[in-house]
Amino acid sequence: MRRRGLCLLFLMSSWLLAGSPWAQTSPPAPLGERAVATRPLQAPGRPRIGLVLSGGGARGLAHVGVLKVLERERVPIDVIAGTSMGAIIGGLYASGMSAQTLERELLQVDWNALFANRVAREELSQRRKEDDFEVAPALELGLRDGELRIPLGTLSSRGLESLLRRYTLPVRGIRHFDRLPTPFRAVATDMETGQARVLSEGDLALALRSSMSVPGVFAPTEVDGRILGDGGLVDNLPVDVARAMGADVVIVVNIGTPIAGRETLGSLVGVTTQMIAILTEQNVQRSLASLTKRDLLIAPQLGTLTSGDFDKMRDFVQLGELQAQAQVVQLSDYAVDVDGYRAWAQARTQAQGASPTLAFVQFEGSERSNAQRNARELASQPGRPFDVARAEADVRRLAATGDYERVDYQLVRDEAGRDGLVFKLDEKSWGPNYLKVGLDLATDFSGRASFNVKVVHTRHWLDAAGSEWRNRVRIGSEPAWFTELYRPLGWTLGPSNDWFVAATAAVERREVVTYVSPEGPESGRLRRTSGVAAVDLGQPWGGFGELRAGVFRARFQDKLLLVRDDDAGPVASNLDLTGVRLRAVIDQLDYAFLPQRGYRLVGEVAGGRARSRAGGLRVEQDFTRFDIDAVGATTFGRLHTVNLALRSQFAGQGSALAQGLYTLGGFQRLSGYKPGQIEGNYLLFGRASYYYRLTPPALTRGFFTGFSLEAGNAWRERGDVSLGDLRSGMSVFIGADTGLGPLYFGVVHAPRGDTGLYLLLGRP
Repeated sequence: MRRRGLCLLFLMSSWLLAGSPWAQTSPPAPLGERAVATRPLQAPGRPRIGLVLSGGGARGLAHVGVLKVLERERVPIDVIAGTSMGAIIGGLYASGMSAQTLERELLQVDWNALFANRVAREELSQRRKEDDFEVAPALELGLRDGELRIPLGTLSSRGLESLLRRYTLPVRGIRHFDRLPTPFRAVATDMETGQARVLSEGDLALALRSSMSVPGVFAPTEVDGRILGDGGLVDNLPVDVARAMGADVVIVVNIGTPIAGRETLGSLVGVTTQMIAILTEQNVQRSLASLTKRDLLIAPQLGTLTSGDFDKMRDFVQLGELQAQAQVVQLSDYAVDVDGYRAWAQARTQAQGASPTLAFVQFEGSERSNAQRNARELASQPGRPFDVARAEADVRRLAATGDYERVDYQLVRDEAGRDGLVFKLDEKSWGPNYLKVGLDLATDFSGRASFNVKVVHTRHWLDAAGSEWRNRVRIGSEPAWFTELYRPLGWTLGPSNDWFVAATAAVERREVVTYVSPEGPESGRLRRTSGVAAVDLGQPWGGFGELRAGVFRARFQDKLLLVRDDDAGPVASNLDLTGVRLRAVIDQLDYAFLPQRGYRLVGEVAGGRARSRAGGLRVEQDFTRFDIDAVGATTFGRLHTVNLALRSQFAGQGSALAQGLYTLGGFQRLSGYKPGQIEGNYLLFGRASYYYRLTPPALTRGFFTGFSLEAGNAWRERGDVSLGDLRSGMSVFIGADTGLGPLYFGVVHAPRGDTGLYLLLGRP
């Protein structure tokens, strides 16, 4: 989901922030400092020039445009000090990257994905994916030590940390920032004392990350035992830091978020944003007051562009470049000749060394979880050369477990001189009991409505093997409870090296409306209570899917609530099934609802013995059941999506229930028919949908408008199945994938059914 909810508005109104606690341990020493190219010499009589870059979120991308002009006008920079986004741009430039390289690399960044709270859905385990169909994944709470806890930050910094780690690899062995190609300082805030913390040594990627950590939006970091937040809180324009580094003159680039007008103060978010802007602006004004006539202030005019407009990077860079170019006469006072600048630039160049061969791979920071259990499945392995793409893939794999708030890596060298890879982990402070809450609301504007509250609970790491306990509870129109105890076996059979055994149980109660015929009136109402218990042996296929085989026992009981008359109405009935099943799931959808790419295929076959009773008649016989459910989506031009779905279900030997095991009807489940109006034991259904993605508003990843064409039917007996008997339906809708679940408003029509309206929040 695109991060433009209330928390993102709070974030982007002040700085680009990213965060996640980093509990310091005692790792092997980082790779020893390599020889740094000769420091660019300062010509006699030339002043020592300091560059000061402010924070400002996406607005800080304008710094790149200013740097392009500085390079074009041959202005050498001797020291750099930056805060928040200014620390990011300044630190990367200090590491030896040129302005052109910075622009090229940052233009390739998918900023929406960068701050996603979890990895792409395709990379999650099937257990995590299945929860998406019950509740939206946007909000996760925790239960720990008897307290209900919330995450320390609303957005993840995992993507940003991987990006910074990749960009700073050429200088990974440099611990003292004075030894960088350009001496550098980052400013953070000590959250315990409220004082500025100037970061001059350590892990450069961590220092950049620490400088931009707004509390409540991104979790703070921990460095040398201190909790660090965003430096903009105390020193958003660190002129004093640059002077302390020996700068004779400073070039100051201020792109901070200006104080907003009165019209923005009508909401909690607006007031909070304004409060932070005021605090920041106060320390910025103090810094500006310290400038002298020898210094130069560059303040790009960014107009209505906000600190959240990351997708407008080209505009930011261009505006920063235009403002700096407008002050080219003043910049000429700091310029050097061609030969002098060439020597300065060449001295900043860092030669890339060969990738070291990994002697070991270790994990740090995992206490409740047994991270070592994942070692065999990582792409980075001892004996192989280090590869940044493999390391980043491993970071995503570890993050996909759902156990960690932060996952980072670092190349280190131990006392024996061996090179290794250490994954630094921060377990979620609100775990190991995780809660997600959702809603199901539906109405057809004709008197039919339903309401359900849903809670998903997952308890991670019951033991060192990684056992989990999952529960899904639904309270409302259709109460239900599902529970599963899942235990990995650690077997080395098959490609995944991770077979499992799972015991599941579920019970559900719902009211069923029966009809004389699909076009006919209601014949009665009954209450169906169903329960199932199963034990499965299975194998996960990583992020690809899952295979299960096991035994199960299911029971369906229909109790009459209302009957129109004895001839046409339903009768009370029971059905007991005992058997074995084989189920395979392949799920590569990018989103559970309104997907834009990917596919999902679910196949299940079951067989065994059925015992049924209806109207005093008892029957015992063998049964077979085949279910296939497939969906695929593809998007053209990022906005136009075609979604195809197919479902085929078949219950051999039928059932004695008043309503068949399978039903159609409802929004996009044969639109124009009421839920359950078409029922039987043999079902065919297909749907083709098209939707267009509109501009994403707050709390969603986008509004979609589109239509669906559907065909299907259900039959009681196998001999009645006929493609010529398919019914059709269609819908036109507006939908959104929100933080509370999918939201739809649509018009439905069926030539042999009805025309009506639907409003749904939650699973359709």
